[in-house]
Amino acid sequence: MHETSAIPVMLVDDEAHLRITASQTLELAGYAPEVHESAESALAALSTDFPGVLVSDIRMPGMDGMALLREIRHRDPDLPVVLITGHGDISTAVEAMRDGAWDFLEKPFAGERLVEVVRRGIEKRRLSLENRHLKAELEAQQSVPGPRLVGRAPAIQQLASMVQRISQVETDVLLYGETGTGKDLVARAIHERSSRGGKPFVAINCGAVPESTIESELFGHEKGAFTGAVERRVGKFEHANGGTVFLDEIESMPLSLQVKLLRVLQERAVERLGSNDLVTLDIRVIAATKTDLKLAAEAGRFREDLYYRLNVVTLPIPSLRERREDIPLLFQHFVAVSASRSGLEAPPLDSQGISALLAHDWPGNVRELRNVAERYVLLGATCDYSLETLLQGAHKDNGDLPLAQQVEVFEKSVINQALVRYQGCVADICDRLGVPRKTLYDKLKKHGLKAEDYRHIVEAE
Repeated sequence: MHETSAIPVMLVDDEAHLRITASQTLELAGYAPEVHESAESALAALSTDFPGVLVSDIRMPGMDGMALLREIRHRDPDLPVVLITGHGDISTAVEAMRDGAWDFLEKPFAGERLVEVVRRGIEKRRLSLENRHLKAELEAQQSVPGPRLVGRAPAIQQLASMVQRISQVETDVLLYGETGTGKDLVARAIHERSSRGGKPFVAINCGAVPESTIESELFGHEKGAFTGAVERRVGKFEHANGGTVFLDEIESMPLSLQVKLLRVLQERAVERLGSNDLVTLDIRVIAATKTDLKLAAEAGRFREDLYYRLNVVTLPIPSLRERREDIPLLFQHFVAVSASRSGLEAPPLDSQGISALLAHDWPGNVRELRNVAERYVLLGATCDYSLETLLQGAHKDNGDLPLAQQVEVFEKSVINQALVRYQGCVADICDRLGVPRKTLYDKLKKHGLKAEDYRHIVEAE
């Protein structure tokens, strides 16, 4: 007996004995049969997002099974419809499958056959409804202006509420979260939803700027301030006047520079290197860190006074492990974005794929999920790269993969990027990659790519 949660199965047949026999079989299998003696009655009872399967005889008085199938396909093309045909009526069964029937049963049929067809149809229906609900939720979340915080987990909903509230007031913000959780996205969301939304958003990675030039990068310099300063340079803070400065990886800022940053935050003014004049600033500062700044301050790695100045409002950004229920929704979002940018059709996400996503630990958080989604679109549809395989590869460095596989993945990625960049123009791609036309066509065939599929794409800036 199959374990189910009393999922409904709509059974339509004008013969009472078949309705009784089939409904008893379905009940014993754990389903909840809804019996109708006419197609008209079934259509009247059919609700939106019906979670089960419809099983109908073809030959009935009034509206027959084929007409019922066409009407259901018009209303909800994802609803699995199983049609019951008479003995030897193969042509009708073929026509039904061509018109979109999920499967057919030939009279007389065994109860086990009915249960198996219904079971597979319900699994298909579950996946299609789940994808439909994810798509609807994505569309609803995408209607919000500015960067979107995609998710329905309590932690992300609370974060979204705090972002909306903080964006309406003038205060500096400290974002705290693991690498890859989307701190830059949250910073942009605060900026776009605030009154500064139309003004500059200047992002600075404090860990990526060389210590020898970071002061000039942030505060600017006058001509002749140091060797090589051949002209005046406006710093990032001054460039962001009226808008927002985002200081990512603030924990990486040299201690010597933290003193000057504290002064900028307190006085809302900056002094270029080599100048004695203060430039007044109208800015909001959002800082982000992946470490506990209070512990860093206690250990002498971060200035305590700067920590307390930044810590006016602290927003914790949840890791992906803390919002696992959002993983399928986020994955679908990134797949849709990647498919739109590349012009490729995204492979369907089945129950095994969803289980693999939920079982993965995601040490790289949302950034890792986005990368897996992009590889899923680029590789999954044509190279037999299942989602499980891609996630297993996420545990390895590229150097752990066989050389032939590394070369194959890299080659396809380069060709795909060239196809997108040159919108499928073979001549331009051959010139850019330095390969003969025949060689390119051979490689396109090898990787399952078609130049014509890319000729409508306009490369994203």
